[in-house]
Amino acid sequence: MASRLKIRRDDQVLVISGKDRGKTGRVLEVDPKKERVLVEGLNIVKRHQRPRPGSTDPGGVIEKPGPIHISNVMLIDPSDSKPTKVGIVREDGKRFRVAKRTGKRLD
Repeated sequence: MASRLKIRRDDQVLVISGKDRGKTGRVLEVDPKKERVLVEGLNIVKRHQRPRPGSTDPGGVIEKPGPIHISNVMLIDPSDSKPTKVGIVREDGKRFRVAKRTGKRLD
């Protein structure tokens, strides 16, 4: 069983390593089992796709975002737009994400 991840869909993240280092984007999808995220407009990969009869898909070379390991991205703090680590705080039996830079709750 995979551990719970601290980055979720629709979070703004900064890529801290790899070919897209320094770029920011919105998380489109999170895969907790493989510990990977898809970030909008980053790590673009090309896939050759065959046209399918009866489908609206024309085929050809399609560009789409590829997965990035979760350790290679940092959450951007919405209050000051700078990268931050994420901590977990429990209040009244509920679990909340907290920005380590500012101490503010994220959800």
